Amino acid sequence: MVVISTFIEAFAQILHMIINLYIWIVIISALITWVRPDPYNPIVQILRRMTEPVYDYIRRYIPTVFGGIDLGPIIVILALQFADLFLVKLLFNLAGSL
Repeated sequence: MVVISTFIEAFAQILHMIINLYIWIVIISALITWVRPDPYNPIVQILRRMTEPVYDYIRRYIPTVFGGIDLGPIIVILALQFADLFLVKLLFNLAGSL
């Protein structure tokens, strides 16, 4: 049981790091849009490829543009924070109970 518990804790910790990394990617991507970046810049292209599929998925179900401001990044960050607080804590509690 110790092996399974340790595996679940390791998985929860890695999931926590991935969620936090993606939150920072969303924040940086949103901040870059305020300065009219060069669309041919490789960093801008990578950030767009990493965030636009998620934004498109959310825009399919929720209107995210209000008054010319896109609230898609805020919705993504809130969903990721919820996943981090709920799923990761749930995994840590599961590992602790084994």
